[in-house]
Amino acid sequence: MGLNISLSPEILFYIGQIPISNSFFWSLFVFTFLIIGAIVFKYSLRLRPGKFQSLLEMLISESYNFVESMMGSKKKAQKVFPLVFTMFFFIFFVNLLTFIPGQSAVTIKTAGGIIPLFRAIIADYSLVFVMTIVSVFVTQTVAIVSMGPLRYIGKFLNFTSPLNFFLGLMDLVGEIAKVLSLSFRLFGNIFAGEVLAAVMLFLFPFFLPLPFSFLGILTAVVQPFVFSVLTVVFISMASTAAEEATEAA
Repeated sequence: MGLNISLSPEILFYIGQIPISNSFFWSLFVFTFLIIGAIVFKYSLRLRPGKFQSLLEMLISESYNFVESMMGSKKKAQKVFPLVFTMFFFIFFVNLLTFIPGQSAVTIKTAGGIIPLFRAIIADYSLVFVMTIVSVFVTQTVAIVSMGPLRYIGKFLNFTSPLNFFLGLMDLVGEIAKVLSLSFRLFGNIFAGEVLAAVMLFLFPFFLPLPFSFLGILTAVVQPFVFSVLTVVFISMASTAAEEATEAA
């Protein structure tokens, strides 16, 4: 039995012309579980919280305080926190799901051969790319609303001098590079961790893969935090730069 490592998710079946991959199939279950879990948790809240509710409230409260300290404003933090905390929790949750034993053993026979039914969601670059687009889109929206459309465009297309025009183009390249830096950092670390763990498990099935599994768990915790914090940083920078530009004008 060989070791099968695929950069792209495997196609399970087609609905018309739409391919359904194993990562998308797994994500449907995860989304459904999280939605149902959120609804159940909402209606199970009590004025006198139990231990589990108290723990969650403490985690959410401390997370909000952290975001507020980075944004420097309670009003801004209230708008940004739901997005970044949702991103953090989703990435963290789906990363931990990859450590459920026996997932790779569940396979399905397709026209392309026997492939695993489940695949790590964050190891699918398409989903990571969409999340990154959402993060960058919110950042640019904050900048446009704060600065105004004309001033925002003028930030990148400044014809007052050759130097300012060049710096504006560099700013534009920097904004585009955010998509690549955010998405590749998250996708690359998660995918590389899975590949390393799979190779070590294939070569040395007993004991030796354990340290790499612990390293994978650490990555599964750190990467959601990094992605969410960078999103907060980008939004905060866009808001601050807009305020400074408005004051200078």
